[in-house]
Amino acid sequence: MTGVLVTGATGKTGRVLAGLLRQRGVPVRAASRKPPPEEPGAVRFDWYDPASHEAALRGVDRVYLVPPLLCVDPMPVVGPFLAEADRRGVRRLVLLGSAAVLRDAPGTVELADRVRSRPGWVVLRPSGFMQTFTGAHPVAERIRRQGEIHTAAGAGRLGWIDTRDIAAVAAELLADPTTGRPDLLLTGPKSLSYRDAAAVIAERTGRPVRVVDIGVDELAARYRAAGMPADFAASLAGVDADIRAGREDLVSTSVLDVTGRPPRTFTEFVEEHAGEWTG
Repeated sequence: MTGVLVTGATGKTGRVLAGLLRQRGVPVRAASRKPPPEEPGAVRFDWYDPASHEAALRGVDRVYLVPPLLCVDPMPVVGPFLAEADRRGVRRLVLLGSAAVLRDAPGTVELADRVRSRPGWVVLRPSGFMQTFTGAHPVAERIRRQGEIHTAAGAGRLGWIDTRDIAAVAAELLADPTTGRPDLLLTGPKSLSYRDAAAVIAERTGRPVRVVDIGVDELAARYRAAGMPADFAASLAGVDADIRAGREDLVSTSVLDVTGRPPRTFTEFVEEHAGEWTG
């Protein structure tokens, strides 16, 4: 088939992206480790099972790539996939990267560079997800249980973005492979600290939220306790140090440039999800 392979199709961006592409009449092959039987065009895909890569890529000409989770060196498994995609003539590949640079994780940088090197392939570098504050995320659960956010980021800010806006950008790039640049920083319209975010939640929901400062080492230990591999936990905790230092205080116009509409604000997001913290 000529269409789009969406990896991570049950995730925060992939699920929305698949729906947006179908609305535009674009054929979608929705790939995940446990594809829902009711999902149209669903196919099993496991980064650690190369046989599933070939079947997923067969006949598609565009790919949305969500690399393996909790991994500081994705290249051993993603590299062969990229080579196979290139061999099969994939003309547009959109990688879900990150605005943050993980410490001691050169493989993530190598992956982004590899994608940028191919004509028509694109790296998306989104800032922190607004969805961090909702659902089963540990930050959201702590707000609900204790009315607190624990962070090593201090007063540092980042340009929180709604994952639906990431999906909207990806949909534009994959529906029309002639558009876009090889690297796109994606953010919301304004950078906010955790204290700023807590204040918005409190103001819009009436639920007080207190921010508690912790150290990077303590944050890494909590990530390990939650089941993250030690190397990834250390790298991810290091991102908070970069936020504290101001290195993630970035805002771009890429969502507006690509989709023609501004990204959602954090206030809009909180108003839409107010029941998350008050129910």
